[in-house]
Amino acid sequence: MPEGHTVHRLAAAFARGFGGQRVRTSSPQGRFSDATQLDGQVLLGAEAVGKHLFLAFAPTADVDPADPSVRHVHVHLGLYGSWTFAGDPGFAGAHAIGAPRLRIGEREEESEGTVDWRRIVPRETVRLRIAGPRGLADLTGPTACEVLDGEGRQRVLDRLGPDPLRPDPDGSAQRRFVEGIRRSRTTIGALLMDQKVVAGIGNIYRAELLFRARLDPFVAGRDLTAGMCEEMWEDLVALMAYGARTGRIVTTQPEHRQIEARIVERSRGTRQNGDEDPDVVPREESFYVYHRQTLPCRLCGTTIRSGEIAARTVFWCPRCQRVRSRRAGWTREHPAAPWALAR
Repeated sequence: MPEGHTVHRLAAAFARGFGGQRVRTSSPQGRFSDATQLDGQVLLGAEAVGKHLFLAFAPTADVDPADPSVRHVHVHLGLYGSWTFAGDPGFAGAHAIGAPRLRIGEREEESEGTVDWRRIVPRETVRLRIAGPRGLADLTGPTACEVLDGEGRQRVLDRLGPDPLRPDPDGSAQRRFVEGIRRSRTTIGALLMDQKVVAGIGNIYRAELLFRARLDPFVAGRDLTAGMCEEMWEDLVALMAYGARTGRIVTTQPEHRQIEARIVERSRGTRQNGDEDPDVVPREESFYVYHRQTLPCRLCGTTIRSGEIAARTVFWCPRCQRVRSRRAGWTREHPAAPWALAR
């Protein structure tokens, strides 16, 4: 399932490719009948909150986004959903799942300039097609694809915890995160996957964040100090900002990436954006514990373990990650921000 940084990249792609433009909408699959009511409207903008994408539509470009006439296409990709793009040079370079090589129809083509996007026949599985003056986007396999009014959009937002990638000028998002963890008896490993506690985290960020916090995933949230939670939030903000900028989840400090540079691949590998690019951090160097079960810890040599929390696999180092009553010095000595936020 795409984690929150991917959905923020999609929102940026829609804003660049369609923002303020009148678009055509259709449902080749036939399962999104509301596409007809949006056809010919203006796509005002796109918004990501956790793993949820909202596309705002209005009759004209000068409508206030808060106007009651605005309708929001709410999309949650779930496990199998994806958006794919094709268009004029500069348009199809917009980031998306699978970029920079994008699925176009039934073939894979380079992201720009190799196919006339106006002639692309949608696959029968396309739930929603959005076509503008410079390109198109196809949605397949989402868990949710629905049209909401402003109140419906707010109800979705009310169910979600704070998103580390959204602005937090007054620190209220961080406080919500800290309070949500510290008042719960649930394990921290489960809490970090609860979208009501923090929006946008998936299994990779969960495992890696806890390793960087040097924290046992089975510790109850209420046993953590406020300082420990605040430090996790700050680390998460930097790590996810890197993911939103590059399309890749990388959590390892640069000096640790060559140590035991291996992961345990599934039959279908842990694919990330830009895997073919020789300049990116390879996935074998990107994680401390995720998919490294049975391999030595990069830092201490202890065998990485895996287990289950709330029916999801969790990965951890039993030596580096312990039950703690205060923040670990390692985290302060190895902050992500200097490399993750660098341009």
